[in-house]
Amino acid sequence: MRKQSIGTPTLFSISLLLLIFFSCAPIFAQKKSDPVFSNFVYQGNDAVYNEHPLKADEFYSPILQGCYPDPSIVRKNNDYYLVCSSFAMFPGVPIFKSNDLVNWKQIGHVLDRPSQLKVENSGISAGVYAPAIAYNKQNDMFYMITTQIAGGMGNIVVKTTDPEKGWSEPYKLNFGGIDPSLFFDDNGKAYVVHNDAPDAGKELYNGHRVIKIWEYDVQKDQVIAGSDKIIVNGGVDISKKPIWIEAPHIYKRNGLYYLMCAEGGTGDNHSEVIFVSEDVKGPYIPANNNPILSQRHLPAQRKNKVDWAGHADLVEGPDGKHYGVFLGIRPNEENRVNIGRETFILPVDWSGKFPVFENGLIPLEVKLKTPAGVENKTGKDGFMPNGNFTFNDNFKSAKLDDRWVALRGPREAFARPTKNGLEIKAFGTNIKDAKPVSALLHRQQHNAFSAKVTLKFNPLTSKDFAGITCLQSESFNYIFGITKKENKTYLLLVRTEKGISKVLESKEITAGSPITLQVAADGDNYQFSYAQNGTSYQTMGGIVSGDILSTNVAGGFTGALVGLYASSGSAIDF
Repeated sequence: MRKQSIGTPTLFSISLLLLIFFSCAPIFAQKKSDPVFSNFVYQGNDAVYNEHPLKADEFYSPILQGCYPDPSIVRKNNDYYLVCSSFAMFPGVPIFKSNDLVNWKQIGHVLDRPSQLKVENSGISAGVYAPAIAYNKQNDMFYMITTQIAGGMGNIVVKTTDPEKGWSEPYKLNFGGIDPSLFFDDNGKAYVVHNDAPDAGKELYNGHRVIKIWEYDVQKDQVIAGSDKIIVNGGVDISKKPIWIEAPHIYKRNGLYYLMCAEGGTGDNHSEVIFVSEDVKGPYIPANNNPILSQRHLPAQRKNKVDWAGHADLVEGPDGKHYGVFLGIRPNEENRVNIGRETFILPVDWSGKFPVFENGLIPLEVKLKTPAGVENKTGKDGFMPNGNFTFNDNFKSAKLDDRWVALRGPREAFARPTKNGLEIKAFGTNIKDAKPVSALLHRQQHNAFSAKVTLKFNPLTSKDFAGITCLQSESFNYIFGITKKENKTYLLLVRTEKGISKVLESKEITAGSPITLQVAADGDNYQFSYAQNGTSYQTMGGIVSGDILSTNVAGGFTGALVGLYASSGSAIDF
C-alpha cells in the first residue's frame, strides 16, 4: 500500500472529501416524512453505585461502562491513550486520553473514514477486533494495529504523530490470525506478536491456538517475510488443553522480556497469564503463579458480580506504580450480559519478578483508590462520566457527540443536527439488514437505566418507520416507533428474535404530533412507554424480557445499544 505523510492533506484526499460532501449533500433536502428527534436523555440507576458512594480519593471501575472491550493502553510522557474494540460500529476504535488513569476524555475514533473501515456488509460482531496501541520513541510515532474481519482487510496498522489529529490510511499486513500488537525494543528493532492457528496438521484439540512473533520493518510498515516463530504453543500448560491463548503484549523490564496473554476464551473461563524470556524471540517460560488475573474460580452467586476478567494491557501510572486495564462483565440478576464487556482497571504489583494484578483473583471491588494526588473529575469538564449518570443531548451542536455511533457506515450519511433537533434521513434498509442502517446508537451502560427522546414524524407509507431501538444485533432487537397502515398512523412495539419479528402491541395515534418515546430497564425487565403530552406515560406491551439483548441469547461480542432509528424500507406485518 502506498505510504502517505501523516496529517498532510493530499490532492487526492481533498478531492475525495469534496466528492463525499457533494454526493451526500442532496440527502439532506428535508422531506415531510423525515423524522426529527429532540431532547435525548439517558439515565443510569444501578443499585451498586447508589449503595457505594464515592469518597474524595476514590473512583469506580469499570472506568468505561458499556461495550468498550479489549482495552489497550499506552503512555507518552504524562499522556495516556486507550483504545477498545468496536466491531461493525462506525466510526471505529474509540480512543480516550487521560493524564492520571482516572479521568478520561474521548478524543475521537482511530478509524473514522470509509477508506479505513470497510464494514458495510458485516454482521455487528464482525469488523474491528482487539486494537492495540503502541508508541515508538525512535520515530515519535503512535501505532494502532488490529484485525479487521471485513472488507478483505485482515490485519492492518495505522499511525500518527498526534492521536488527536487523525490517523493514516491502513497498511495491510502479510500474516493471518488475530489480536496483533506491536513491541518496539530500545535497540530500534520492532516486532509483531499475535494469535494464530497451529501449523497445519498439528492442531491437538478444539481451541488450540499459538502465539507467533514476527520482525517488523518500520520503514515499510510490514512484517519481514520468513521471520515468524511460534513462541507459545497452546498456553501455559498444553497438557491441560488450554484454549484461545490470545491478546499478546510484550513488555521489557530489567533486561527481561515479558509476554502477557489472555487464556481461556473471552467468557466464563477467561484469565490473564504471563511468561518471561531473556530474548524477545523466546523461549518464554510461564510464571508458576498463573493466572495473574481471573474471576473464573469464584462463587457464581457473589454480590456485585464481575466476571470474564482478562484481555489486559499494562502501563506505568503517574505514581510510579503499574496498572492494568482489562475487560470484564457485570451481568444482571438473570446472569445475562446485556451491557457487554467493559473496561476495568486495577493496580499491579510488580515488586517481584512477575507482575500480579492486586486483588485480581478475589471478587473485584466496585471502588478503587485514586493514584496519589489525583482528583476524580469524571463527568465534569468534558471527562467521561462514571457510576450513575445522565447523558443529555438536544442535538443543537454542529458535531455529533463521540458517544453516538452508527452501524457499518458514517453517521453523517443520514444524521444532521438542526435547530429543531436531529434530522434523520431514512435509508431503504431496515434494522435487520447487515448493511448500513439509519440508526444512531448509544451504548447501554447500566443494568438499570432509562432512555427517552421526543420524536416528530409523519409517515407517508407503510414502509416508513421511525422511533427508538434496543439492539443486540441485526437478528436480536426491539424497535418501538411509528408507521402507517391504510391511511392510519400507528405506534408499534416489535420484538425480533433469530431474525423473526413479532408485533407485541400496536396502537393508533394522532399523526404528526410530537411524541416522547421511552425505554426503561431494571435488570432483565424492559418496559417501553410513550407520552403525547410529555408527562403521562402509557406502557406498550407490558414488561418484556431483555433476554434477546444479552450475549447469552444473541451470541456475538457486542453489548446492547439503544438509540434512534428510521427506515423507508420497513417490512412490518401487523
